[in-house]
Amino acid sequence: MKKQKRIFWMLVAVMMAGILAEGLLRLVEADHSARQNEHRRKLGAVYMTLNNPFYEIIDEEIRAVVENHGDVLISRNPALSVERQISEVKELIAGGVDLIFINPVDWQEMEPALLAAYEANVPVIAIDTSVQDDKLVACTVVSDNYRAGMQCAEHLISHSAGGKIALLKHTEARSAVDRIQGFCDAIKMHPEFSVVDEAECWGQLELAMPAMEEMLKRHPDIDIVMALNDPAAMGALAALQNAGRLDKVLVYGVDGVPETKEMIAAGHMTATAEQSPRQIGRIAAEHAYHILKGEAVNEQHIELVTYLLTRENLSPDDIGRWE
Repeated sequence: MKKQKRIFWMLVAVMMAGILAEGLLRLVEADHSARQNEHRRKLGAVYMTLNNPFYEIIDEEIRAVVENHGDVLISRNPALSVERQISEVKELIAGGVDLIFINPVDWQEMEPALLAAYEANVPVIAIDTSVQDDKLVACTVVSDNYRAGMQCAEHLISHSAGGKIALLKHTEARSAVDRIQGFCDAIKMHPEFSVVDEAECWGQLELAMPAMEEMLKRHPDIDIVMALNDPAAMGALAALQNAGRLDKVLVYGVDGVPETKEMIAAGHMTATAEQSPRQIGRIAAEHAYHILKGEAVNEQHIELVTYLLTRENLSPDDIGRWE
C-alpha cells in the first residue's frame, strides 16, 4: 500500500510540473521583451508544447548558449495547436528575430511557417522532430528515434516469450512515428507478439491515462505497452495501477525522464530509450551561431544515439537527473 501511494504521488507531481511549466512560460514570455535592445540578437524558439519537461530542458540549454553570446531567446508555447504555432512563428519573424528553433506540432503541416521564414531570410533549425521538407530548414537535430523504438523491441523479444501489445502514439510528430515504427518493424518477425490495440495520446500523460484505460476495457489481457515517450508511459502506469495490473504488464517508453527512471528502479516500468535533451539543445544552439556567422553547416541532419535504460543497468547516479 505504501508503494502504491508513493507511485500515485509521483504521478501527481509529474502532472503538477506540467501545470507549473505553463505558468513559468507566461513569465518567460512577459519578461524577455523588456530586456531586448538593439545591440542584442533575438532568436526565437517555438515548441509543440512546454507541458513536457523534456522541452523545458532543451529550452534551458538553448537559452544558456544564447545568453552567453549576449543575445535574447524568445520562447513560445502553442500548446499542441498547429494554427497557433504557425501564427507564433510569423509573429517572431515580424518581431525581427534572426533565427528560429522549431519543434513542430505536426511535421507535415509546418510548411506555411517554414515558407514565411524562408521568404524573410530567417534560418530555421528543427529540433527533436524533423519536418516534411528538409530543404526549408538549415539544420535538424534529433535523436535516432527509429533505433530507440528498436531498442525497446529488442529488449522485449529477449525478455518475454510473447504477449499482447498496446501502442500509445502521436502520429503528428515524426519522432513518435519513427519510434513506433522501429518497435513494430523489430517485432514483426516474431508472431508470438501481436499488437491488439493502439491509441493516440499526443505524448501527454493526462491523455495517455484515459486512452490506456479504454484499451484495458477492450483488452484486459494486455501484457505489454509501448509508449512513444515517457509521459505517455507514465499515463499508462497510472491506468494500470488503477486496474490492479501495475506490475503485471511490461511498459516501455522513450526519453529518460527522471521520474520514469525512479519507476524503472522500483520495478514498475520495464525500460526507456534515453535521449539527451541537453545535447539536443546545446548542439542546436551551437549550430545556430555557425549559421548566423555565415559558416557552412557540415551536417544538416544530426541524429544522436539513445541508450536503453533498464533496472539492471540503471545506476543510482542516473536517477533524478536529465542527460
